[in-house]
Amino acid sequence: MSAQDTLDVRPDGMTTERARLFALLGRLLVAAPDAGLLAALAQLRGDGTALGAAYGSLAAAARASDPVAAEREFHDLFIGLGRGELLPFASYYLTGFLHDRPLAELRGDLARLGLERAEGIAEPEDHIGSECEVYAGLLSGSFDGGTAQAEAFFTKHLRPWGGRVFADLETAKAARFYRAVGKLGRVAIEIEQAALGLPQ
Repeated sequence: MSAQDTLDVRPDGMTTERARLFALLGRLLVAAPDAGLLAALAQLRGDGTALGAAYGSLAAAARASDPVAAEREFHDLFIGLGRGELLPFASYYLTGFLHDRPLAELRGDLARLGLERAEGIAEPEDHIGSECEVYAGLLSGSFDGGTAQAEAFFTKHLRPWGGRVFADLETAKAARFYRAVGKLGRVAIEIEQAALGLPQ
């Protein structure tokens, strides 16, 4: 009998939904949504919970946007002429400088997990979108490590600054569609903190 026979390491339904949420956030933060993604987001349904309300806001924002507007907004927020309105990097949020200690620590942990930056990606690994993608991969089992590694990753790399960057996105001057992304991300971070018993 193998270890797989005695221990089911597949994520449960709640963990799968958490992984899907953070994968969506990662996707929206590394590139503007195309027409297909906007159409899919427009079909989301909210409910009376904080997360449901955030999904409802995202659906409404998707219906009010289009790929050209979303691309322009993404550029203004994250790229800009010289720099965007936001610098969504852990090093900047935690130290005030880019390419600082938080990036070095993240790279060390990613290496221990057997992960490295994909070819053709110019952004440093401590970009909020990249960190959301790694967390989603750990939760879903796409990356080795399991739930314990996922929770350790969240605690060390997302918890210290994730809520702040999403709150800033929620109130950014250039944000329209991305205001709803900020709300969804902020709520997601708050839920994770509560689920893991972490203080705000």
